Amino acid sequence: PAAACRCTGPATIASVAPSLKSPPSLGAKAKAVPWLLLLQAAMTVDRRRRSLSRQERSRLAQLLRQSKGRPGNLSQIEREELGAIVTKLDLLGIGRELMPFARAGRAGSSGPAE
Repeated sequence: PAAACRCTGPATIASVAPSLKSPPSLGAKAKAVPWLLLLQAAMTVDRRRRSLSRQERSRLAQLLRQSKGRPGNLSQIEREELGAIVTKLDLLGIGRELMPFARAGRAGSSGPAE
């Protein structure tokens, strides 16, 4: 006589903890975002943006919309104009201003040691 199978579910090699089966909730993801760093970055970029004249801000927005994130969508003259406006924003300066916050945010991380 054949032995009766007492299987209750699909055969698996090992059981998987329920916490590993479902992705983290939206609330858990939101808590992991360094909100203070994002706020500081937004304020720094906005301060630099406001240092441009009204015409430069308008032209920057126009060029960015027209390029759709791809400089190749602009003519050579428009790319040069965009470069001149972006140079006035001093992106390296923004990076220097935000560096202390980025380092502070990494202090508790388990990333590679520097």
